[in-house]
Amino acid sequence: MISAGIKGPFGWVSLVERDDCLVGLSWQAPEEPGESPLLTEGLRQLQAYFDKRLVRFDLPVAWGSGLNAAVRRAMADIPFGETRTYGQIAKAVGAAPQAVGQACGANPLPIIIPCHRVTGTDWFGGFSAPGGVETKAALLRHEGALLL
Repeated sequence: MISAGIKGPFGWVSLVERDDCLVGLSWQAPEEPGESPLLTEGLRQLQAYFDKRLVRFDLPVAWGSGLNAAVRRAMADIPFGETRTYGQIAKAVGAAPQAVGQACGANPLPIIIPCHRVTGTDWFGGFSAPGGVETKAALLRHEGALLL
C-alpha cells in the first residue's frame, strides 16, 4: 500500500492505494508518502472538487462486497449538491435503514464515495471525519446542498 495527501479546506486528506485501486481516505497527512499515477490523479481530482471544478470522481475504487458495496455504489450515484435519506438508500438496496447507516459509517473513501450526502429524514446523521457532523455540514454547504 502507498499513500499521498494534500492539505485541503478541511485539513489534511490522504489517499491510500493498493493493487491499482483506491482503498482508503484518511483525514491526516500520510505517514510515509509515496507516488503513483493513481494517487497523483486522485489528489488532482480531490483538489478540483475542493476548488468546485469537479462534481463527480472518476477513479478506480475498491467497492467491497455485499451490502457495503451496494450502499457505496448507491452513494456514488447521488449527484453533487443533492442528498438522499438512509431510508431512500435502504429501499434502493433492499436493506434496513440502520444497516445502511452502518455501511455509510464503514465507508473507507469519504468524499470520493460521498457518504456525507446521506442524511436522516429528520436528523442529520453522523460522519466519520474530524469535526463529525460539522464537517458533513461543511461538505454539503460546499456543494450547495445545505444553505445554513
